[in-house]
Amino acid sequence: MTDFKPFKSTYLFLVLLLNFNLISCAQKTKVIQNSEIKTISEIKTGAERTELYLNLLKGKNVAIVANQTSVLNVLQRAEIAPNVMGSKKVTQHLVDFLHNYKDINVKKVFAPEHGFRGKADAAEVIKDGLDTKTGLPIVSLYGKSKKPSAKQLENIDVVVFDIQDVGVRFYTYISTLHYVMEACAEAQIPVIILDRPNPNGHYIDGPVLEMEHSSFVGKHPVPVVYGMTIGEYGQMINGEKWLINGIQCDLKVIPNKNYIHNSKYSIAIRPSPNLPNDKSINLYPSLGFFEGTTINAGRGTEFQFQRYGAPFFPKSDFSYVPVANFGAKYPKYKDKLCNGVNLEEIPFLNKIDLSFLIDAYKKTPKTEKFFGNTFTIHAGTKKLQQQLELGLSVEEIRKTWEADLENFKVIRYKYLIYK
Repeated sequence: MTDFKPFKSTYLFLVLLLNFNLISCAQKTKVIQNSEIKTISEIKTGAERTELYLNLLKGKNVAIVANQTSVLNVLQRAEIAPNVMGSKKVTQHLVDFLHNYKDINVKKVFAPEHGFRGKADAAEVIKDGLDTKTGLPIVSLYGKSKKPSAKQLENIDVVVFDIQDVGVRFYTYISTLHYVMEACAEAQIPVIILDRPNPNGHYIDGPVLEMEHSSFVGKHPVPVVYGMTIGEYGQMINGEKWLINGIQCDLKVIPNKNYIHNSKYSIAIRPSPNLPNDKSINLYPSLGFFEGTTINAGRGTEFQFQRYGAPFFPKSDFSYVPVANFGAKYPKYKDKLCNGVNLEEIPFLNKIDLSFLIDAYKKTPKTEKFFGNTFTIHAGTKKLQQQLELGLSVEEIRKTWEADLENFKVIRYKYLIYK
Protein backbone atom coordinates (compact mmCIF):
# COMPACT_ATOMS: atom_id res chain seq x y z
CA MET A 1 0.00 0.00 0.00
CA THR A 2 2.87 2.35 0.79
CA ASP A 3 4.37 1.83 -2.68
CA PHE A 4 0.99 2.54 -4.36
CA LYS A 5 0.39 5.99 -2.85
CA PRO A 6 2.79 7.96 -5.09
CA PHE A 7 1.43 6.18 -8.15
CA LYS A 8 -2.15 6.83 -7.03
CA SER A 9 -1.41 10.53 -6.47
CA THR A 10 0.29 10.83 -9.83
CA TYR A 11 -2.59 9.04 -11.53
CA LEU A 12 -5.18 11.32 -9.96
CA PHE A 13 -3.12 14.38 -10.88
CA LEU A 14 -2.92 13.27 -14.52
CA VAL A 15 -6.67 12.57 -14.65
CA LEU A 16 -7.46 15.98 -13.17
CA LEU A 17 -5.02 17.70 -15.52
CA LEU A 18 -6.51 15.96 -18.55
CA ASN A 19 -10.05 16.91 -17.51
CA PHE A 20 -8.98 20.50 -16.87
CA ASN A 21 -7.45 20.79 -20.35
CA LEU A 22 -10.53 19.30 -21.98
CA ILE A 23 -12.80 21.69 -20.09
CA SER A 24 -10.56 24.65 -20.89
CA CYS A 25 -10.60 23.84 -24.62
CA ALA A 26 -14.36 23.40 -24.60
CA GLN A 27 -14.89 26.70 -22.82
CA LYS A 28 -13.12 28.56 -25.58
CA THR A 29 -15.69 27.46 -28.13
CA LYS A 30 -18.89 26.64 -26.27
CA VAL A 31 -22.14 28.24 -27.35
CA ILE A 32 -25.40 28.11 -25.42
CA GLN A 33 -28.41 27.45 -27.60
CA ASN A 34 -31.83 26.47 -26.28
CA SER A 35 -30.23 25.80 -22.89
CA GLU A 36 -27.80 23.31 -24.44
CA ILE A 37 -24.04 23.77 -24.64
CA LYS A 38 -22.77 23.30 -28.19
CA THR A 39 -19.06 23.09 -28.92
CA ILE A 40 -17.79 24.49 -32.21
CA SER A 41 -14.46 25.07 -33.87
CA GLU A 42 -13.02 28.37 -35.06
CA ILE A 43 -15.44 30.29 -37.27
CA LYS A 44 -14.36 30.86 -40.86
CA THR A 45 -16.09 33.58 -42.86
CA GLY A 46 -17.27 33.03 -46.41
CA ALA A 47 -14.38 35.16 -47.68
CA GLU A 48 -11.89 32.79 -46.05
CA ARG A 49 -13.40 29.73 -47.75
CA THR A 50 -11.58 30.49 -50.98
CA GLU A 51 -11.86 26.90 -52.18
CA LEU A 52 -15.60 27.46 -52.64
CA TYR A 53 -15.50 30.55 -54.84
CA LEU A 54 -12.14 31.23 -56.55
CA ASN A 55 -12.92 28.84 -59.39
CA LEU A 56 -16.19 30.73 -59.96
CA LEU A 57 -14.20 33.91 -60.59
CA LYS A 58 -11.37 32.65 -62.79
CA GLY A 59 -11.43 34.10 -66.28
CA LYS A 60 -14.18 36.56 -65.26
CA ASN A 61 -14.48 40.33 -65.08
CA VAL A 62 -15.36 40.94 -61.45
CA ALA A 63 -16.89 43.85 -59.53
CA ILE A 64 -16.64 43.82 -55.73
CA VAL A 65 -19.00 45.46 -53.24
CA ALA A 66 -16.75 46.04 -50.24
CA ASN A 67 -15.63 48.30 -47.41
CA GLN A 68 -12.99 48.26 -44.66
CA THR A 69 -14.43 45.05 -43.15
CA SER A 70 -13.90 42.98 -46.31
CA VAL A 71 -10.81 41.15 -45.11
CA LEU A 72 -9.67 37.55 -44.90
CA ASN A 73 -6.84 35.62 -43.30
CA VAL A 74 -4.64 33.83 -45.82
CA LEU A 75 -1.48 31.75 -45.63
CA GLN A 76 1.54 33.57 -47.01
CA ARG A 77 5.13 32.42 -47.49
CA ALA A 78 7.30 34.20 -44.94
CA GLU A 79 10.42 33.91 -42.84
CA ILE A 80 9.24 32.26 -39.63
CA ALA A 81 12.71 32.10 -38.02
CA PRO A 82 16.14 33.42 -38.98
CA ASN A 83 16.91 31.96 -42.42
CA VAL A 84 13.92 29.60 -42.13
CA MET A 85 11.07 30.00 -44.62
CA GLY A 86 7.57 28.79 -43.96
CA SER A 87 3.96 30.01 -43.95
CA LYS A 88 2.04 32.30 -41.62
CA LYS A 89 -1.44 33.75 -41.56
CA VAL A 90 -1.76 37.34 -42.68
CA THR A 91 -4.80 39.57 -43.05
CA GLN A 92 -5.53 40.88 -46.54
CA HIS A 93 -8.29 42.99 -47.95
CA LEU A 94 -10.49 41.01 -50.34
CA VAL A 95 -9.96 43.57 -53.11
CA ASP A 96 -6.17 43.27 -52.81
CA PHE A 97 -6.36 39.47 -52.60
CA LEU A 98 -8.51 39.06 -55.71
CA HIS A 99 -6.79 41.84 -57.65
CA ASN A 100 -3.46 40.02 -57.26
CA TYR A 101 -4.91 36.59 -57.98
CA LYS A 102 -4.01 34.97 -61.29
CA ASP A 103 -6.80 34.75 -63.91
CA ILE A 104 -9.24 36.95 -61.94
CA ASN A 105 -9.82 40.36 -63.51
CA VAL A 106 -11.15 42.79 -60.89
CA LYS A 107 -12.59 45.77 -62.78
CA LYS A 108 -14.08 48.03 -60.08
CA VAL A 109 -15.20 48.40 -56.48
CA PHE A 110 -18.65 49.52 -55.32
CA ALA A 111 -18.63 51.29 -51.93
CA PRO A 112 -21.60 51.55 -49.50
CA GLU A 113 -22.46 54.17 -46.85
CA HIS A 114 -19.32 55.39 -45.01
CA GLY A 115 -17.20 54.69 -48.11
CA PHE A 116 -14.65 52.08 -49.15
CA ARG A 117 -12.39 52.75 -46.19
CA GLY A 118 -15.29 53.35 -43.77
CA LYS A 119 -14.31 56.87 -42.64
CA ALA A 120 -17.31 58.97 -43.68
CA ASP A 121 -20.05 60.16 -41.32
CA ALA A 122 -23.49 58.58 -41.33
CA ALA A 123 -25.56 60.01 -44.22
CA GLU A 124 -22.50 61.78 -45.65
CA VAL A 125 -22.48 61.76 -49.46
CA ILE A 126 -19.71 59.50 -50.81
CA LYS A 127 -18.00 60.45 -54.08
CA ASP A 128 -16.57 58.23 -56.79
CA GLY A 129 -12.80 57.92 -56.91
CA LEU A 130 -9.77 55.67 -57.34
CA ASP A 131 -8.27 53.22 -54.86
CA THR A 132 -4.73 54.47 -54.30
CA LYS A 133 -3.39 50.97 -53.64
CA THR A 134 -4.75 49.07 -56.67
CA GLY A 135 -5.71 51.92 -59.00
CA LEU A 136 -9.19 50.43 -59.33
CA PRO A 137 -12.15 52.76 -59.83
CA ILE A 138 -14.39 53.11 -56.77
CA VAL A 139 -18.06 53.68 -57.52
CA SER A 140 -20.15 55.13 -54.70
CA LEU A 141 -23.47 53.53 -53.82
CA TYR A 142 -24.18 56.29 -51.33
CA GLY A 143 -24.00 59.38 -53.48
CA LYS A 144 -25.98 60.41 -56.53
CA SER A 145 -27.36 56.90 -56.79
CA LYS A 146 -27.71 53.98 -54.42
CA LYS A 147 -28.12 51.43 -57.20
CA PRO A 148 -25.48 50.43 -59.78
CA SER A 149 -26.42 51.64 -63.24
CA ALA A 150 -26.51 49.47 -66.35
CA LYS A 151 -23.49 51.38 -67.65
CA GLN A 152 -21.54 50.75 -64.44
CA LEU A 153 -22.19 47.03 -64.86
CA GLU A 154 -21.13 46.87 -68.51
CA ASN A 155 -18.60 44.10 -69.20
CA ILE A 156 -18.98 42.71 -65.65
CA ASP A 157 -19.45 38.94 -65.50
CA VAL A 158 -20.02 38.53 -61.75
CA VAL A 159 -20.44 40.75 -58.66
CA VAL A 160 -18.97 39.70 -55.31
CA PHE A 161 -20.60 41.18 -52.19
CA ASP A 162 -18.58 41.08 -48.95
CA ILE A 163 -19.54 43.49 -46.16
CA GLN A 164 -19.79 42.90 -42.41
CA ASP A 165 -23.37 43.55 -41.27
CA VAL A 166 -24.68 43.87 -37.70
CA GLY A 167 -28.18 42.46 -38.20
CA VAL A 168 -30.24 45.63 -37.62
CA ARG A 169 -32.88 46.82 -40.08
CA PHE A 170 -31.87 50.48 -40.08
CA TYR A 171 -28.21 49.63 -40.74
CA THR A 172 -28.08 50.41 -44.45
CA TYR A 173 -25.79 47.68 -45.81
CA ILE A 174 -28.81 45.41 -46.40
CA SER A 175 -30.43 48.17 -48.47
CA THR A 176 -27.23 48.36 -50.54
CA LEU A 177 -27.46 44.59 -51.00
CA HIS A 178 -31.06 44.99 -52.21
CA TYR A 179 -30.09 47.48 -54.91
CA VAL A 180 -27.02 45.51 -55.99
CA MET A 181 -29.13 42.36 -56.40
CA GLU A 182 -31.81 44.33 -58.25
CA ALA A 183 -29.35 45.90 -60.70
CA CYS A 184 -27.65 42.55 -61.31
CA ALA A 185 -30.99 40.80 -61.84
CA GLU A 186 -31.91 43.39 -64.47
CA ALA A 187 -28.51 42.97 -66.17
CA GLN A 188 -28.57 39.16 -65.77
CA ILE A 189 -25.31 39.18 -63.81
CA PRO A 190 -24.84 36.64 -60.99
CA VAL A 191 -24.10 37.80 -57.43
CA ILE A 192 -21.93 35.91 -54.96
CA ILE A 193 -22.33 36.86 -51.29
CA LEU A 194 -19.37 35.96 -49.09
CA ASP A 195 -21.25 35.48 -45.84
CA ARG A 196 -20.18 36.79 -42.45
CA PRO A 197 -21.50 36.08 -38.93
CA ASN A 198 -24.15 38.36 -37.45
CA PRO A 199 -23.10 39.67 -34.00
CA ASN A 200 -26.80 40.29 -33.25
CA GLY A 201 -27.92 36.98 -34.74
CA HIS A 202 -28.92 35.48 -31.40
CA TYR A 203 -32.41 37.03 -31.22
CA ILE A 204 -35.33 38.48 -33.18
CA ASP A 205 -37.11 41.56 -31.84
CA GLY A 206 -38.70 44.94 -32.48
CA PRO A 207 -41.58 46.29 -34.55
CA VAL A 208 -41.91 44.92 -38.08
CA LEU A 209 -41.62 47.63 -40.75
CA GLU A 210 -44.89 48.72 -42.38
CA MET A 211 -44.23 49.11 -46.11
CA GLU A 212 -45.66 52.64 -46.29
CA HIS A 213 -42.58 53.63 -44.27
CA SER A 214 -40.09 51.84 -46.50
CA SER A 215 -36.91 53.82 -47.18
CA PHE A 216 -33.17 53.29 -47.54
CA VAL A 217 -33.10 53.18 -43.73
CA GLY A 218 -35.43 50.16 -43.88
CA LYS A 219 -36.72 48.64 -47.11
CA HIS A 220 -38.40 45.40 -46.12
CA PRO A 221 -41.15 44.12 -43.80
CA VAL A 222 -38.77 42.76 -41.17
CA PRO A 223 -38.30 43.54 -37.46
CA VAL A 224 -35.55 45.84 -36.21
CA VAL A 225 -33.49 42.76 -35.24
CA TYR A 226 -34.09 39.90 -37.68
CA GLY A 227 -31.61 37.20 -36.62
CA MET A 228 -30.09 36.40 -40.03
CA THR A 229 -26.68 36.70 -41.66
CA ILE A 230 -26.41 38.94 -44.69
CA GLY A 231 -26.27 35.83 -46.89
CA GLU A 232 -29.50 34.48 -45.44
CA TYR A 233 -31.03 37.94 -45.79
CA GLY A 234 -30.08 38.02 -49.48
CA GLN A 235 -31.84 34.69 -49.97
CA MET A 236 -34.95 36.14 -48.32
CA ILE A 237 -34.91 39.23 -50.57
CA ASN A 238 -34.80 36.89 -53.55
CA GLY A 239 -37.26 34.28 -52.31
CA GLU A 240 -39.89 36.78 -51.17
CA LYS A 241 -39.55 38.63 -54.50
CA TRP A 242 -38.87 41.99 -52.85
CA LEU A 243 -36.88 43.25 -55.85
CA ILE A 244 -38.61 45.53 -58.37
CA ASN A 245 -41.43 43.80 -60.28
CA GLY A 246 -40.71 40.59 -58.37
CA ILE A 247 -37.58 39.82 -60.40
CA GLN A 248 -35.01 37.45 -58.92
CA CYS A 249 -31.24 37.52 -58.88
CA ASP A 250 -28.90 34.65 -59.79
CA LEU A 251 -27.55 34.41 -56.24
CA LYS A 252 -24.97 32.17 -54.58
CA VAL A 253 -24.01 32.38 -50.90
CA ILE A 254 -20.63 31.17 -49.70
CA PRO A 255 -21.48 30.19 -46.11
CA ASN A 256 -19.55 30.63 -42.89
CA LYS A 257 -17.98 27.52 -41.41
CA ASN A 258 -18.57 26.45 -37.79
CA TYR A 259 -21.14 29.19 -37.24
CA ILE A 260 -24.60 29.09 -35.63
CA HIS A 261 -26.85 32.04 -34.84
CA ASN A 262 -25.96 31.94 -31.15
CA SER A 263 -22.22 32.00 -31.81
CA LYS A 264 -20.40 34.72 -29.92
CA TYR A 265 -18.66 36.72 -32.63
CA SER A 266 -16.43 39.72 -32.06
CA ILE A 267 -15.81 42.10 -34.99
CA ALA A 268 -12.16 43.17 -35.14
CA ILE A 269 -12.73 46.09 -37.56
CA ARG A 270 -15.36 48.77 -36.99
CA PRO A 271 -18.24 48.00 -39.37
CA SER A 272 -18.89 51.77 -39.39
CA PRO A 273 -17.25 54.74 -37.63
CA ASN A 274 -19.71 54.90 -34.74
CA LEU A 275 -19.74 51.21 -33.83
CA PRO A 276 -16.31 50.92 -32.20
CA ASN A 277 -16.70 47.71 -30.19
CA ASP A 278 -18.87 44.74 -29.20
CA LYS A 279 -20.74 46.74 -26.56
CA SER A 280 -21.83 49.42 -29.03
CA ILE A 281 -22.92 46.76 -31.55
CA ASN A 282 -24.97 44.95 -28.91
CA LEU A 283 -26.65 48.20 -27.75
CA TYR A 284 -27.17 49.61 -31.26
CA PRO A 285 -30.62 48.04 -31.86
CA SER A 286 -31.90 49.66 -28.66
CA LEU A 287 -30.18 53.04 -28.96
CA GLY A 288 -30.52 53.35 -32.74
CA PHE A 289 -34.02 54.77 -32.23
CA PHE A 290 -32.36 57.91 -30.83
CA GLU A 291 -31.12 58.69 -34.34
CA GLY A 292 -34.65 59.88 -35.06
CA THR A 293 -34.88 62.04 -31.94
CA THR A 294 -33.20 65.09 -30.42
CA ILE A 295 -31.21 62.88 -28.02
CA ASN A 296 -27.47 62.34 -28.44
CA ALA A 297 -26.56 58.61 -28.38
CA GLY A 298 -22.85 59.02 -27.78
CA ARG A 299 -21.82 60.38 -31.18
CA GLY A 300 -18.95 62.80 -30.69
CA THR A 301 -17.45 60.65 -27.92
CA GLU A 302 -15.42 57.43 -27.89
CA PHE A 303 -18.43 55.59 -26.43
CA GLN A 304 -20.91 55.76 -29.32
CA PHE A 305 -24.17 53.89 -28.64
CA GLN A 306 -23.04 53.22 -25.07
CA ARG A 307 -24.57 56.35 -23.53
CA TYR A 308 -27.32 58.86 -24.20
CA GLY A 309 -28.09 62.37 -23.03
CA ALA A 310 -29.01 65.97 -23.76
CA PRO A 311 -28.38 69.42 -22.24
CA PHE A 312 -32.02 69.63 -21.11
CA PHE A 313 -31.94 66.35 -19.13
CA PRO A 314 -32.06 66.79 -15.34
CA LYS A 315 -28.62 67.04 -13.75
CA SER A 316 -27.21 63.68 -12.73
CA ASP A 317 -23.93 62.10 -11.63
CA PHE A 318 -23.03 61.39 -15.27
CA SER A 319 -22.42 63.92 -18.03
CA TYR A 320 -20.33 64.26 -21.17
CA VAL A 321 -19.51 66.75 -23.93
CA PRO A 322 -19.81 65.63 -27.58
CA VAL A 323 -17.03 66.98 -29.80
CA ALA A 324 -16.22 66.67 -33.49
CA ASN A 325 -14.34 63.42 -34.03
CA PHE A 326 -13.80 60.49 -36.39
CA GLY A 327 -17.20 59.64 -37.88
CA ALA A 328 -19.05 62.57 -36.27
CA LYS A 329 -18.09 65.98 -37.59
CA TYR A 330 -21.31 67.56 -36.33
CA PRO A 331 -22.68 65.51 -33.42
CA LYS A 332 -25.85 66.60 -31.67
CA TYR A 333 -25.03 69.22 -29.00
CA LYS A 334 -21.46 69.61 -30.18
CA ASP A 335 -19.31 71.19 -27.42
CA LYS A 336 -22.28 71.34 -25.02
CA LEU A 337 -22.58 69.57 -21.69
CA CYS A 338 -25.05 66.69 -21.87
CA ASN A 339 -26.53 65.19 -18.73
CA GLY A 340 -27.11 61.53 -19.42
CA VAL A 341 -26.97 57.82 -18.73
CA ASN A 342 -23.86 55.64 -19.00
CA LEU A 343 -24.47 52.10 -20.34
CA GLU A 344 -20.88 50.83 -20.49
CA GLU A 345 -21.45 48.31 -17.69
CA ILE A 346 -24.91 47.09 -18.73
CA PRO A 347 -25.16 43.27 -19.19
CA PHE A 348 -25.17 41.74 -22.67
CA LEU A 349 -28.63 42.18 -24.24
CA ASN A 350 -30.74 39.42 -25.77
CA LYS A 351 -33.62 41.71 -26.72
CA ILE A 352 -34.31 45.35 -27.53
CA ASP A 353 -34.41 47.39 -24.33
CA LEU A 354 -37.09 50.08 -24.61
CA SER A 355 -36.45 51.43 -21.13
CA PHE A 356 -33.77 53.80 -22.50
CA LEU A 357 -36.20 55.35 -24.98
CA ILE A 358 -38.97 55.70 -22.39
CA ASP A 359 -36.53 57.19 -19.87
CA ALA A 360 -35.26 59.78 -22.37
CA TYR A 361 -38.80 60.70 -23.41
CA LYS A 362 -39.81 61.28 -19.79
CA LYS A 363 -36.70 63.41 -19.16
CA THR A 364 -37.44 65.69 -22.12
CA PRO A 365 -39.35 68.84 -21.06
CA LYS A 366 -42.57 69.58 -22.93
CA THR A 367 -40.96 72.72 -24.28
CA GLU A 368 -38.37 70.58 -26.09
CA LYS A 369 -39.06 68.58 -29.21
CA PHE A 370 -38.25 64.88 -28.69
CA PHE A 371 -39.25 63.22 -31.97
CA GLY A 372 -37.41 64.17 -35.16
CA ASN A 373 -38.47 63.76 -38.77
CA THR A 374 -36.80 60.36 -39.12
CA PHE A 375 -38.12 58.64 -36.00
CA THR A 376 -40.89 56.84 -37.90
CA ILE A 377 -38.59 55.51 -40.61
CA HIS A 378 -36.20 54.19 -37.93
CA ALA A 379 -39.06 52.55 -36.04
CA GLY A 380 -40.72 51.40 -39.28
CA THR A 381 -44.10 52.37 -37.88
CA LYS A 382 -45.94 55.40 -36.46
CA LYS A 383 -47.24 53.26 -33.62
CA LEU A 384 -44.10 53.43 -31.49
CA GLN A 385 -44.22 57.22 -31.26
CA GLN A 386 -47.92 57.08 -30.43
CA GLN A 387 -47.28 54.44 -27.75
CA LEU A 388 -44.57 56.55 -26.12
CA GLU A 389 -46.83 59.62 -26.16
CA LEU A 390 -49.63 57.59 -24.51
CA GLY A 391 -47.27 56.47 -21.76
CA LEU A 392 -47.48 52.74 -22.46
CA SER A 393 -45.10 50.50 -20.50
CA VAL A 394 -42.34 48.38 -22.00
CA GLU A 395 -44.46 45.25 -21.60
CA GLU A 396 -47.51 46.85 -23.23
CA ILE A 397 -45.48 48.02 -26.23
CA ARG A 398 -43.70 44.69 -26.66
CA LYS A 399 -47.01 42.84 -26.64
CA THR A 400 -48.08 44.71 -29.79
CA TRP A 401 -45.09 43.21 -31.67
CA GLU A 402 -45.84 39.57 -30.90
CA ALA A 403 -48.11 38.55 -33.81
CA ASP A 404 -45.94 40.22 -36.46
CA LEU A 405 -42.78 38.65 -35.01
CA GLU A 406 -44.32 35.17 -35.12
CA ASN A 407 -45.36 35.68 -38.75
CA PHE A 408 -41.86 36.88 -39.64
CA LYS A 409 -40.23 33.86 -38.00
CA VAL A 410 -42.17 31.58 -40.35
CA ILE A 411 -40.87 33.51 -43.38
CA ARG A 412 -37.33 33.72 -41.99
CA TYR A 413 -37.06 29.99 -41.40
CA LYS A 414 -37.29 29.22 -45.13
CA TYR A 415 -34.02 31.01 -45.84
CA LEU A 416 -31.84 29.95 -42.93
CA ILE A 417 -28.48 28.38 -43.73
CA TYR A 418 -27.43 27.89 -40.10
CA LYS A 419 -30.33 26.01 -38.51
